[in-house]
Amino acid sequence: MTGTFTPRPGAAPLPRMVLAQAAMESRLLVRNGEQLLLAVVIPVIVLVGGVLAAQRVGLELSGRPVDVLTPGVLALAVMSTAFTSLAIATGFERRYGVLKRLGTSPLPRSGLLLGKIGALFLVELGQLVVVGGVALALGWSPDVAVVGLLFTVLAGTFAFASLGLLVAGVLRAEATLAAANLVYLLLLAGGAVVLPASSYGAWGSLAQWLPSGALGEAMRSALGDGSLPVLPLIVLAAWGVVGTVLTARSFRWE
Repeated sequence: MTGTFTPRPGAAPLPRMVLAQAAMESRLLVRNGEQLLLAVVIPVIVLVGGVLAAQRVGLELSGRPVDVLTPGVLALAVMSTAFTSLAIATGFERRYGVLKRLGTSPLPRSGLLLGKIGALFLVELGQLVVVGGVALALGWSPDVAVVGLLFTVLAGTFAFASLGLLVAGVLRAEATLAAANLVYLLLLAGGAVVLPASSYGAWGSLAQWLPSGALGEAMRSALGDGSLPVLPLIVLAAWGVVGTVLTARSFRWE
């Protein structure tokens, strides 16, 4: 037939390009051993180790250890992917010129960012399934507010992704690697993400305003109390806006 093999050059529709980019980004995250360690292995170790340690030493918590720790560990999983993994991956992509080359492709820069965010949600969905499954096996009995959980994941991803891109866009790749891991460890230890802010004494009143503290408190409200965490969501949104503005002004693509 006439015109059967007539070429039709041009870019694919933007949604299709974004979905393809998100699928590729998620595969790269899962295949990377360090990223997989941050995304799944460490949260599971923290959950299982925390529950066993709390039971053995008789740690006083507001409820059963698995019920108190699981929402915080899920918040830690979101933080590890949206901040640490994203910052490290983007930093090395910038160093090796990947971002520069993608910037000259039919995929617009906004589509590239949407693809990265889509990949984060795919990985986070897997984290929720894995960590939640381990928690259920340990006897977790959540009181879930579905809307609160959805908004918590969205707001937490927004806040930490903007901060991760900020770090990746202004520092060299090696410095990004060191800074992202250091911030992750500091927030894990004292950011009120795994344990409630009330467990930190006077420091807890300040830690709850950190993005880690707000994400932890929001997750505990959505999965522990079955309520919509309004104030923590506002805090996360504020961090996200600040991170986005700073990233837009300072991010360097090469």
